[in-house]
Amino acid sequence: MKNTNSLSETINVMQSHVSVRKYLAEPIPKEHLLEILRSGTSAASSHFVQAYSIIRITDRDKKDQIAELAKNKHISDASEFLLFCGDLKRLEAAGRKNGIVIEHDNLENFIVATVDTALIAQNIITAAESLGYGGCYIGGVRNTPGPISELVGLPDKVFPLFGLCLGVPAERNEVKPRLPLDAILHENVYDEEKYESLLDDYDQTMSSYYQMRSTNNKNTNWTESMAHFMKDKRRTHMRVFMESKGFYLE
Repeated sequence: MKNTNSLSETINVMQSHVSVRKYLAEPIPKEHLLEILRSGTSAASSHFVQAYSIIRITDRDKKDQIAELAKNKHISDASEFLLFCGDLKRLEAAGRKNGIVIEHDNLENFIVATVDTALIAQNIITAAESLGYGGCYIGGVRNTPGPISELVGLPDKVFPLFGLCLGVPAERNEVKPRLPLDAILHENVYDEEKYESLLDDYDQTMSSYYQMRSTNNKNTNWTESMAHFMKDKRRTHMRVFMESKGFYLE
């Protein structure tokens, strides 16, 4: 069992998480990066399938092309850019080694690969932050998953989910207030009746945060932002793209 000092340090790192989007022109030492990635692989995995792959982009031209395709300049600025992919290709090879054709094309396997990839990525950002680095996830890679897949040579049964910029922070934003624990924690049964009052309070918290933070001030709150964000369907091209990768999810 770990001592309380070690536990408190870990919790402090996790609760201090912010997205870092500006980086110093300093590389992450290779030995640090490898330990960060090894820490990622310690994440839990459903039935130990480990259905993920990471493409480390070190080629400057490819990095800039992905930045353009994802419409995110932070990719070019970061010391490291990692592309996280759901991956059932390696499992296909495992099946072939044992004379078995795997059943990859079902919703459960898609969910497993997506969750596995998210878990390793969360471990990686926590490990990086524990060493003083910062990062930002890039969902914009799903804006153009086809061209990005071609650029990095992703075969069928492998699909890009998101990227991660990592580097030495040039600046850190204030920690953004999360939903109160009462809003996400239910006991024994799901309670939707509590949302009205809880979200009123949270809107006030977020409105104050947005107006008082050091950069990108704005006059809004959480429910207003989320309502506008969720009112339209987004990235509807993903279904056709996933079918091109062999996932019809029937």
